[in-house]
Amino acid sequence: MAAAVRLVSERGTTALPVTDLAEAADVSRQLVYLQFGDRDSLLVAAAADLVERELLPDAGDIAASRRARMLAMARHFARYRPFYRAMLTGSCAFPMTRALNRLFGSLVTMEGLREVFGDLDEATAQDLAALVTGGTGAIVNDWVIDADGPLDPEELADRLLRVSTALAHGRLTLAPTPGDRPR
Repeated sequence: MAAAVRLVSERGTTALPVTDLAEAADVSRQLVYLQFGDRDSLLVAAAADLVERELLPDAGDIAASRRARMLAMARHFARYRPFYRAMLTGSCAFPMTRALNRLFGSLVTMEGLREVFGDLDEATAQDLAALVTGGTGAIVNDWVIDADGPLDPEELADRLLRVSTALAHGRLTLAPTPGDRPR
């Protein structure tokens, strides 16, 4: 996993031969294929492992403030920007985004959503968790891929805080479109 992160970061691409990944990890190509099936699955697994080991413990620390958790996330993505930029723009971008959404979705609890938004049925709470997770992911992805460097983790943490605060206080409203049913 570490060899995959290092190679993608150094080369700035996910278009790496499996032979190079296997050599960097000092394993056989056959083992890579047996364990992961293909290169993209290995790379997504390496990213998930990196997030689980280095980010989720800090971002999931419920004793820390929301800003501290968001800042931990921003610092992680800034630190590993070359890796994530390649992953989010390469051949495994879609499975990478799904994996990140799944991992970060684990941080959004139904109890927390109900505390902020009131009594929600299970389906609405799940949809809201997906919206929050996917929306946060979209902001982070744009920042990692397109922001001028060097990245400023404080700026991203503040952006995410403003958006989450606006959502929590109901300041974001959508204009009704023709055909919307009154409730």
